[in-house]
Amino acid sequence: MKFKLKGVLGALALAALSTTALAETKLTIATVNNGDMIRMQGLTADFTAKNPDITLEWVTLEENVLREKVTTDIATKGGQFDVLTIGTYEVPIWGKKGWLLPLTMVDDPADLLPAIAGGLTVDGKLLAAPFYGESSMVMYRTDLVEAAGEKMPDAPTWDDIKRIAGKITNKDKEIYGVCLRGKAGWGENMAFITATSNSFGARWFDESWQPQFNSPEWKEALTFYLDLLKADGPPGASNNGFNENLALFNAGKCGMWIDATVAASFVTGKDSTVADKVGFALAADKGLGKRGNWLWAWSLAIPAGTQKEEAAQKFIGWATSKAYTELVASKEGWANVPPGTRTSLYNNPEYQKVPFAKMTLDSINSADPTKPTVQPVPYVGVQFVAIPEFAGLATTVGQIFSAALAGEKTADEALAEAQDVATREMTKAGYIK
Repeated sequence: MKFKLKGVLGALALAALSTTALAETKLTIATVNNGDMIRMQGLTADFTAKNPDITLEWVTLEENVLREKVTTDIATKGGQFDVLTIGTYEVPIWGKKGWLLPLTMVDDPADLLPAIAGGLTVDGKLLAAPFYGESSMVMYRTDLVEAAGEKMPDAPTWDDIKRIAGKITNKDKEIYGVCLRGKAGWGENMAFITATSNSFGARWFDESWQPQFNSPEWKEALTFYLDLLKADGPPGASNNGFNENLALFNAGKCGMWIDATVAASFVTGKDSTVADKVGFALAADKGLGKRGNWLWAWSLAIPAGTQKEEAAQKFIGWATSKAYTELVASKEGWANVPPGTRTSLYNNPEYQKVPFAKMTLDSINSADPTKPTVQPVPYVGVQFVAIPEFAGLATTVGQIFSAALAGEKTADEALAEAQDVATREMTKAGYIK
């Protein structure tokens, strides 16, 4: 009896040790403070119920801070994170450096939209799974456009945008014709400005990697952007990024907001005071064959330095699966599922009823990262240039342009400064002599 009891106690002790060991597989996940990511955190009980041996620790950051911390950690092999939220810019660069692990548990990879999956694949291997994909488009107040005696075209020009914004603006009532990104950052104001400049015929570099900020196309594009926001934008626009403009639009203060297609579910959602008065149009153009829209995916990836690859693979498989999409739909409706990732979503009759579904897909499909500009360029990327030096350079240029928006310098001064900075950095990096 004593022997049996001893054996039972031993077995219980082993079981307790085993349970403790399993419970100690803690994944640290770095993510951005966008609405879809916050929503995912609220639904992770579904994952942990299926994987009781894995616990999740979230590090949720504003996107400029996220990029800085994640880049520093992976470049120094810090090992702080097991799952990273990264964008289309980082994947090809980090993949070629061997900093990311290939994904092995992604649900039905063939179902991923080709435009999105292509930017996350290096040497035939999927190195990040898209949590949501996006382009950019015009979100506008149908009531304000109508009251102004206007009709928003499905495919507007920049002249249309300027004219309609001017008619909507009523500063006495704190209604501004247009809200655009002004906060400095390569993924903040420079995402919008670069995509816009493409439609004006501008480009970051010519085919010999010479910076082009001294071109007439850049002068026209930046001058248009600054004049539009100064005339019809909200006060303090140089401090506004995605989240700030979302709050302004939802509060009824923006006639138009040109930004990420992923915002559509939020401007038509429960936190929006104008949810039933929102229309959608493609990003604007200048008649040169390129629209001012970008292409992006916030994706989940595994740094090569993690000690917890299997658990990380499981988590990414869950978060980017068709089952997760259905989970969100069951809890919050089809309009709130992460958009822009799967062909099956856009073939789903329920999702086709969502008012912004078709415009989102059309916007994604109209962006071409391999031919982003009117004139030829040596780089890939619509709102970014896929070289390692771009993030630092574009952040500096973003600060220069944000200062111009704040009235600290003219468009000519800002462009001259950007040209000098870009020439210096590209020379130092060996692209030009």
